[in-house]
Amino acid sequence: MKYLYSFTLLVTLTLLFTSCSKKSWLAPYDDRLEGTWELVDVYKTGFGHSDLAFDGGLFTFYASGQLDYQDGYGGYYEGDWDIRRINTADGTIKTLKVYCVDRATGIVLGEYFDEMIFTGTNRFEAYIYDGARTYTFQFRRR
Repeated sequence: MKYLYSFTLLVTLTLLFTSCSKKSWLAPYDDRLEGTWELVDVYKTGFGHSDLAFDGGLFTFYASGQLDYQDGYGGYYEGDWDIRRINTADGTIKTLKVYCVDRATGIVLGEYFDEMIFTGTNRFEAYIYDGARTYTFQFRRR
């Protein structure tokens, strides 16, 4: 009976971990970010104002580090992205850099997110810490 229980547990755990999608919570951040994401909301806490490069739209992140961005107003941008891992006294954080250009108009957009956190398989938040202000960008997979 003990053998049957151990075997069943082993098979169950194997199936559980091997049946997870490519974008599972076990995958590295770079792999999880690949695909199309919608910027659904931007929240600000704190005092003051800063101009933000992005306030909505669709981002498509490619494994090569390239990205496409559609701003929702007819603009189409191409550029690149990069995730960095930074070790701090409090642990490890991931940062995200996004940079793109509209080749038709020459408009350049870029943002450095001080921290990014996946809040689910199909959701992540990116933060900009700007003095007394914090901007929270909420993304959802499309």
